Amino acid sequence: MNSTETKLRKAETEDKNIIWGILQQAIERRRQDGSTQWQQGYPNLGTVENDIEKEAGYVMTIDEEVAVYVALILNDEPAYNNIEGAWLSNGEFVVVHRVAVDERFAGQGMVKKLFDHIEEFTKSKGIQSIKVDTNYDNTAMLKILESKGYAYCGEVFLAGGIRKAFEKIII
Repeated sequence: MNSTETKLRKAETEDKNIIWGILQQAIERRRQDGSTQWQQGYPNLGTVENDIEKEAGYVMTIDEEVAVYVALILNDEPAYNNIEGAWLSNGEFVVVHRVAVDERFAGQGMVKKLFDHIEEFTKSKGIQSIKVDTNYDNTAMLKILESKGYAYCGEVFLAGGIRKAFEKIII
């Protein structure tokens, strides 16, 4: 097997239709799994445009082909101020939102690779921790967070629902 090169880079305006296509696949997968997550018109194309404009949209590429989309937001998630529980830290943090994998790359451990890149990104910026939330019924993501050493911190209310919140101290 040829070794593939994975990279995390900022999403560009010209990526937006590819990204929106990937998100639509993910929305449909969540629906087929019987999940309530992402079924109320969020995220949408406007979300993607907003992420890119704010420089929060990132893509993980495999040999320069966009495989995964993620929004990485620095220190800013108002919903995280009201946690039913407690965060591990109150320093600077990177918020991980809107993780979606192109179905051509599904089932290949892409999200685990993505989290490795996010940890590198966080370290490189000298930021203390990564915070992430997911739906209680997103078993795939819950398993990945557990395998990557994220601690369950409690619940947050976000996008109209209760989410499980996790944190990992990076530095």
